[in-house]
Amino acid sequence: LRVPVAVIQAKCAPYMQRGKSASRMERSHDGIFSIVARYQAEYRGIVQYYQLATNLPAFARLRWIMESSLTKTLSQKLRVPVTKVYKRYQTTVQTDRGLMKVLRVVVPRDEGKAPLVAQWSGISLGRRRETVDILEDQPAPVWNGRTEIVERLLADACELCGSQERIQVHHIRALKD
Repeated sequence: LRVPVAVIQAKCAPYMQRGKSASRMERSHDGIFSIVARYQAEYRGIVQYYQLATNLPAFARLRWIMESSLTKTLSQKLRVPVTKVYKRYQTTVQTDRGLMKVLRVVVPRDEGKAPLVAQWSGISLGRRRETVDILEDQPAPVWNGRTEIVERLLADACELCGSQERIQVHHIRALKD
């Protein structure tokens, strides 16, 4: 099982303009946490779908293109150079396959609650021989029509049933929309 070159090129295309990585201006109205979380969800979905491929390291190009696009998007949002984005958010984390450099955004919460963490990268491109039950090729769309995802997570109430226990954020959009 191999990842076709055309697939890698097709997955890189939305993050490029004129053959180079480019910022995604349509995402610049979102919060920093949301931007990083969305890039990570898209990347994780693609890599998980092809995790049994023998040439999984071919996605290193996709990771580089997406990371460049992410940092350029954050750079435009924050109005700082890309190098400052790396200085502000880059850290090293321990993964199951060793230390990896990642971009990490932490949103503090009330006392007694763990902070919200969005992290770019940290997914190894080493071949995995075992399977995973759920593979996500297309992440669920995030609708930011009314509130920011951070506000929804901090609300501590289920948007579907209003429960305060075992909270999950449900992305609900009316059928008319």
